[in-house]
Amino acid sequence: MTKEIRESDVAFIEALAELLRRNDLSEIEVQRDYGKDDCLNVRVARQMAPAPAPVAVAVPATPAPAAQPVAVGTPSAAESDPALLPGAVTSPMVGTVYLQPEPGTPAFVKVGDQVKEGQTLLIIEAMKTMNQISSPRAGTVKRILVEDGSPAEYGAPLMIVE
Repeated sequence: MTKEIRESDVAFIEALAELLRRNDLSEIEVQRDYGKDDCLNVRVARQMAPAPAPVAVAVPATPAPAAQPVAVGTPSAAESDPALLPGAVTSPMVGTVYLQPEPGTPAFVKVGDQVKEGQTLLIIEAMKTMNQISSPRAGTVKRILVEDGSPAEYGAPLMIVE
């Protein structure tokens, strides 16, 4: 590559970063082809700030109501939001989830399978690129929270591996 192309690549990457910021995106991935065996692969990503914490509001005191029985089976915060569970495997990107390597083949894993750290759990297709999502830890697949072909958002829980 020539120095002129490198300078244009820097400008291209800066333009992608600006596009990311302006459109409040979390990630952009692009491949720029220059010819045979000469291309530039660029992935620009940023950490999204967590949602602001709820603000506490003072409420005037009222007489306490009679004690109410607590319903058995009421879900805890972690049960209602699987991303809070300690074994949650979350999506590192936005894309389409595939549970098997090719249509008609067995899934990478199923509930109850023992997995090793680094073992492929599923694929997320983003911008026509297949990204293997690996297990961050060894353990047992307790739950699969997505369906084959479903969309995944950044940070969305995909599976529970404990």
